[in-house]
Amino acid sequence: MPNSKEDMSNFFHYVHSCDVTANLSVKIGSLEGHINKSSYEQIIADPILRFAGRNSETRHQLPTLLLEAVVMVDNQELHIPVRAPYKHFNTRWAWNQWLCLPIQFCDIPKDAVLCLNIFDCNGPNDRYPIGGTTISIFTKDGLFRQGMLDLQVWEGRTSDGRINSDTPGKLRDKEKEQSHRLVKLSKKYHNGKLPAVDWLDRLSFAEIERINQKDKTNSAKMFLYVEFPQIMDMDIPTNIVYFEANGETVVELPEINDLVTFPDPEIGVDNLVEKKHYKLARSHRTGLMERELKPNPETRNRLTAILSYPTTQPLTREEQDLIWRFRYHLAANQKALAKFVKCVNWAAEAEATQAMELINKWAPMDPEDALELFGPNFTYQPLRKYAVQRLSQASDGDLQFYLLQLVQALKYENISLSSTPTTDSYSDPTEEDRLLDSSEEDTPPVAQSVEQSTIANVLDTSEENTSLASFLIRRAAYNSNLANYLYWYLYIEVEDLDGGMKKDESVQKMYRWVIKQFLSALETSPDLELKERRAFLDRQHGFMDKIVNLLKAVARESGSRVKKIDKLQALLQESSEIFSFKIFEAIPFPLDPSVKIVGVVADQSTLFKSSLMPAKITFLTEGGHKYVAIFKLGDDLRQDQLVLQMITLMDQLLRRENLDLRLSPYRVLATSSKFGMVEFVDATGIADILRNEGTILDFLRKYNGQESGPYGVSAECMDNYAKSCAGYCVITYLLGVGDRHLDNLMLTRNGKLLHIDFGYILGSDPKPMPPPMKLSKEMIEGFGGDDTEYYQQFRRECYTAFLYLRRHANLILNLFGLMVDASVPDIALEPDKTVRKVQDKFRLDLNEEEAVQFISDIIDVSAKSLMPIMMERLHYLAQYMRK
Repeated sequence: MPNSKEDMSNFFHYVHSCDVTANLSVKIGSLEGHINKSSYEQIIADPILRFAGRNSETRHQLPTLLLEAVVMVDNQELHIPVRAPYKHFNTRWAWNQWLCLPIQFCDIPKDAVLCLNIFDCNGPNDRYPIGGTTISIFTKDGLFRQGMLDLQVWEGRTSDGRINSDTPGKLRDKEKEQSHRLVKLSKKYHNGKLPAVDWLDRLSFAEIERINQKDKTNSAKMFLYVEFPQIMDMDIPTNIVYFEANGETVVELPEINDLVTFPDPEIGVDNLVEKKHYKLARSHRTGLMERELKPNPETRNRLTAILSYPTTQPLTREEQDLIWRFRYHLAANQKALAKFVKCVNWAAEAEATQAMELINKWAPMDPEDALELFGPNFTYQPLRKYAVQRLSQASDGDLQFYLLQLVQALKYENISLSSTPTTDSYSDPTEEDRLLDSSEEDTPPVAQSVEQSTIANVLDTSEENTSLASFLIRRAAYNSNLANYLYWYLYIEVEDLDGGMKKDESVQKMYRWVIKQFLSALETSPDLELKERRAFLDRQHGFMDKIVNLLKAVARESGSRVKKIDKLQALLQESSEIFSFKIFEAIPFPLDPSVKIVGVVADQSTLFKSSLMPAKITFLTEGGHKYVAIFKLGDDLRQDQLVLQMITLMDQLLRRENLDLRLSPYRVLATSSKFGMVEFVDATGIADILRNEGTILDFLRKYNGQESGPYGVSAECMDNYAKSCAGYCVITYLLGVGDRHLDNLMLTRNGKLLHIDFGYILGSDPKPMPPPMKLSKEMIEGFGGDDTEYYQQFRRECYTAFLYLRRHANLILNLFGLMVDASVPDIALEPDKTVRKVQDKFRLDLNEEEAVQFISDIIDVSAKSLMPIMMERLHYLAQYMRK
């Protein structure tokens, strides 16, 4: 129990509204904004309007306004309106008066609203509505509103007294100006939902106040400040929760009623007929008769339609029974297995055993289809073992494409944790070992485990050792690239979050156990190559710690960007007996382990012009070449990492169809939720090209000029431009990439276009009415216009890429399905809708001819959209003002 007021303040204190007999009070603050005067035509038609307050306003005196407040429900007043006291206004409309309304809390319905109306006097018994606003008294959660609110006043209208009002005081998120969004964040901060940083908070609130004043000065809207009272009980903040009197009382139905009702004891009970049918259909006895069963043409067409369903579409009971009945006929179709597993009740042991016997004889499913079986919907262990067996047929290259999702799929595994390691390799006092050190109190996150992998047998390839964790460790142990990425994908899952936030403890323990098993398997292996792999991971981790500490030291350096760059280069040139950045033992670079770095070129390292000032560092490789990477401190790159993984995968899928769209997917690796690396691409932003060169064609002529070529540009360069534009337009459309502007579209000197900065995906976009795909008039002018051969080639490449990627929609949907519980911002917003958002983009309900027409319409809409042009101008103006 709490012993002090400080302890009491940490609890949620409340009273029921039905128990509060005090009258509702509200404080009227000030009215901000400008009141429009009557037009000359109105004054001529009614000369007395000359004497109205709004028309006789002087420099030193504002018109006297009348304010009324009333509580309403469904446009019905619950009491006589209360007027604010008369007040003479000089420079601003500021009442600063508490109004006591003649209605008690216990009498206020949950959907009641407070209506505030402001009037001006037109003449005798004639008042003119300056504006009105409406605010609900209780929130959607049933809590009485408390504290300050700034309500929008709807000009020339009286308030609408309905809960879904046409004159809402609180703006919808998409209609809010920047100042309103900042106020909402400030409330979260004061409620303890955002971590406090004293020096940053002072700067932030000063900037918020400046933005607030600027927005109100520039806004054409009016805002009324009101304050709801803070409820205190024994000096402790208390909430009023809506509750009806006697709401907890159970009302008994009368025994005798005019309308006679009979209780139905079978409500909620299984339908015995359906249950009997289900058991008969799934019994072993019927299986003997169904072995030779063949579907007729009508049933065959229906089965074909069911098998073409996308992976996310659920099957009806009738469809499940149909697939089960013809399961032996479908066993020769490897694509049908993904639908068959959805027809099985895996909780019924007899049915599950019968299904597994058939699955083991089924035409083996493709590894990419087996990914679906690693999701949370399939927990039957023999089925997951089968999925691992199928996945083992994938090459290391394909496995690397799926590795990010497979690490997330470990959350759905039943893993028994080994409490103590069998080696002493974790006694080194490094930061990594302290992080990965597991206490003796570690317990399994789930019960009923069937996997008992230990360090001694984790590399064993026996049939019993077929868990997903063991499989990933085994494959990574014998492949340097997989080992590199598996280590960093696991490492980011075991780190603690900032601000005291916690991850799921059982999941975090599981990941800590897996990474310890992985490293220990490498350490204890008699194979020297595996031991070396363990050693290079240690060196990588230590090197990344040194990079992070170096960038933190640069960030603490006061002064301009030039001084920070000098500090960065000075630290990179420093040498000590322990370590020197100038030259060191070769380390496989975590971003690209095929590159081994041996030193840093300090004088070619710099900081970008950005708020976070990411560092561009040039490394020397073993072969004497230079490798440039960007290090971002204070930025979560996991969303960019996912998007670049999907772009790389789609590029490979298109190449397998002999369609090379000249894409340039760069590498991204998040080594922490607040730190990561990005491969540097030597390209120029289209905004800079337009600013410095004039047009895209002028830029291409500058570096690829050819008199005999189209528009004075080499044909190869124009081909690169058309194909890369098509590839990125289709892929960014499918992934719903938002916030596209000419600063995050880049162009290489050989004409390849690429996108960067994926802060908004799956349809989210900070700009209003974004186009389906980014296709600006400047990009079209780069083809020579919209009636040229290269623009038509661009459209044809878009059609082909869209059709090819639709054929692999299930693979892409399966990968996104495994990411729904990952800490990716735009997925975490609506995890249950993630896969559906991607699926809707593919339009799998259309045939190929309709799909081509659909993507053609998307291109036309995007090319003719006017809103992106306006947003681009505003973005350019904002960037110019910032500089």
